[in-house]
Amino acid sequence: MISHKINIALLGCGRISKSHVNAIVSEKDRCNLVAICDESKEKIKSATQYIQELFYKEGINPPNLLDFTNYKALLSAHEERKIKIDLLVIATPSGLHSSQTINAAEYGINICTEKPMALNVKDGLKMINQCQKNNVKLFVVKQNRLNSTLIDLREKIKEKKFGKIGIVSLNVFWHRPQSYYDQDNWRGTEELDGGALMNQASHYVDLLEWMIGPIKSLSASIATISRKIESEDTAVLNFKWVDGTLGSMAVTMITFPKNIEGSITIIGDKGSAKVGGEALNKYDFFYFDDNVNEEEIKKSSYKIKNVYGSGHYEYYKNMLDVLIDKKEAICDGESGLSSIKIIKAAYLSSKSGKEISLR
Repeated sequence: MISHKINIALLGCGRISKSHVNAIVSEKDRCNLVAICDESKEKIKSATQYIQELFYKEGINPPNLLDFTNYKALLSAHEERKIKIDLLVIATPSGLHSSQTINAAEYGINICTEKPMALNVKDGLKMINQCQKNNVKLFVVKQNRLNSTLIDLREKIKEKKFGKIGIVSLNVFWHRPQSYYDQDNWRGTEELDGGALMNQASHYVDLLEWMIGPIKSLSASIATISRKIESEDTAVLNFKWVDGTLGSMAVTMITFPKNIEGSITIIGDKGSAKVGGEALNKYDFFYFDDNVNEEEIKKSSYKIKNVYGSGHYEYYKNMLDVLIDKKEAICDGESGLSSIKIIKAAYLSSKSGKEISLR
């Protein structure tokens, strides 16, 4: 347990970094942003400007940040006590998460890594083992678990409001133009990024077991239809859960002309519901045989400012609760590994043309 304000260093100043900065500033009474690191000086400059503006809006002076263009230099500064880091937030290309987590754990630093935690199960297990060995926490960002709509939906599942669930369907119909992949040479690569499943749809894959339960087996077809990338831009998966539930997941990044749908639909013999919106933030419909509080269900829907939703704020609250007050983590390394296992099984199924057992 840490008794002082948590000192946070942010590794990676790209697209998702603003969500982390916003959350850190919202928890400024319990944490400090002490350093940022990125190989790109331009990204550091842009991030510094954004951080300063954000603090000024709050009516307080921005922190005196140390900035680094070399990850090892950041860790060395911590080791040499030039800076104290309690929590390293990793928002770098996916293929770097594993090695960077393992290195930071060796320095006794707690780690929060963006999704996916790793690009394969072996590296994910190495991360977990190294963090356990060095007695540090490993958090995996799964902010959708904190969506009020999904929390409500999960409670309805636990309360058996759906009766016997027959079908679970997830759709991720998003638009990622070729220019999105071309802006960084690592995007869409198998070594550093992963494809539509591993990168963009990882949060949706996470819901499969977190909400419904353990998956027994799956089959999948995966393809690169339109984008000029190494990894897939489109995938279709079929599932059998241990309890007999059947389901499917359709993912594509070639939707024209914009993101059209991100949803989860649950069909049971006593209830049916669909949560959609731009970031799983609203109920599209709900019907239940048992009495339910319809106003409470409607209240769980909320407005968002961007596709990432507002889950990072709640995720940071949880991380700080864990580090300061020893609360339970929303998603630790073991829990974060679930989606990696499912995705790798999907790749194996697509390649072999066979159904893959997960249990």
